[in-house]
Amino acid sequence: MDGGQDMRLEAAQYCCSTCDGGGEVSGHGHGHGHGHSLARRNRKTRSLSTSAATSSWEYRRTQSLHGPSPVTTFGPKACMLQNPHAVMHIQDPASQRLTWNKPPKSVLVIKKIRDASLLQPFKELCIFLTEVKNMIVYVEKKVLDDPAISADENFGAVSKKFCAFREDLDDISNQVDFIICLGGDGTLLYASSLFQDSVPPVMAFHLGSLGFLTPFKFDTYQSQVTQIIEGNAAIVLRSRLKVRVLKENWENKARVDEKGIILTNGDAESCRKAMQYQVLNEVVVDRGPSSYLSNVDLYLDGHLITTVQGDGVIVSTPTGSTAYAVAAGASMIHPNVPAIMITPICPHSLSFRPIVVPAGVELKIMLSHDARNTAWVSFDGRKRQEICHGDSITITTSCFPVPSICFRDPVNDWFESLAQCLHWNVRKKQNYLSSEDEEF
Repeated sequence: MDGGQDMRLEAAQYCCSTCDGGGEVSGHGHGHGHGHSLARRNRKTRSLSTSAATSSWEYRRTQSLHGPSPVTTFGPKACMLQNPHAVMHIQDPASQRLTWNKPPKSVLVIKKIRDASLLQPFKELCIFLTEVKNMIVYVEKKVLDDPAISADENFGAVSKKFCAFREDLDDISNQVDFIICLGGDGTLLYASSLFQDSVPPVMAFHLGSLGFLTPFKFDTYQSQVTQIIEGNAAIVLRSRLKVRVLKENWENKARVDEKGIILTNGDAESCRKAMQYQVLNEVVVDRGPSSYLSNVDLYLDGHLITTVQGDGVIVSTPTGSTAYAVAAGASMIHPNVPAIMITPICPHSLSFRPIVVPAGVELKIMLSHDARNTAWVSFDGRKRQEICHGDSITITTSCFPVPSICFRDPVNDWFESLAQCLHWNVRKKQNYLSSEDEEF
């Protein structure tokens, strides 16, 4: 049997416990191995009594600390070229390269809306893909409804060949072979939100403001796109967060005043409503319009590890570590590092530093019992919603990463972005000390 084909088949059939709709992790032990300092801080929830220590063996971890193995098939036709010398199923990130099971025939073009400077590049690219490469081009309907595009008679003959779709209404997950983004980092985040399972390979052109996640220049787009279609490119698998929001759907909803202060929690009879999201950058829980501190409990694998008192907390991927998290004082993590970062936002504590936890853990965020106000949550800056008492946000690493196509390779592209976009470690050079100066 062909080894590469066997590995592709195994990757396609893989389904980890975290992505199989399995329930939440519940811990029966009471803090075995957490240390006495944590126990003293909250004896009611993590008592190290004899009975608790005896029952700690009942807790069984249901998932690996290393996180789920990422799916290595991307959309209908793309997959990762397998390295026959790989020792593990997750091969060396430096050797991750794109290949195609069949030649790609369809492409999704995502354009930053309401940006006149992108009209000409968008038209040039679409004409090239349609007329020269004979590709089926998918474009969002609201992009084609732009008067600057719909009123262009010369472009009209080409745009009639496009397949238009609408977000949240049309499912294109099995129709698109790869994605091209024109704009800034937001276009890549938007592309990720359109695919809640396997994501096709993404080629991002830097036509926006920052461009940390968009390594390609548009000047030579024809040769670069041709290279991708031929399957000659390195890729970096940007891990995503699988987020599940469980909300208490009160018949008589909790009454909250204009400052966000909870006045009553409503009736006891309720039903639960669950929503699920795939997040590329970060999940942000904040205090919203309220002037009070947010007061949320943070659980890790069923154990309460701390209560966040401040403006909020950021749970981010390595990709998101260079976004909101770095502005809040977090470290920057390379996207190939399997990890989840937890960063407080303006914590009312001098010792609350950002922490990095293994990719395989399950985090849960809930309002503290004595919280004065509700909290608000957003996912990559979108789908913002209120979190009340009884609601919970469960976060773990998804097994559906975003395969981002590299300009050169994952390491060089990342350090290039640090230098060019964030001006990492830029300072004036110290003057050379001559031999005459040394005498003094």
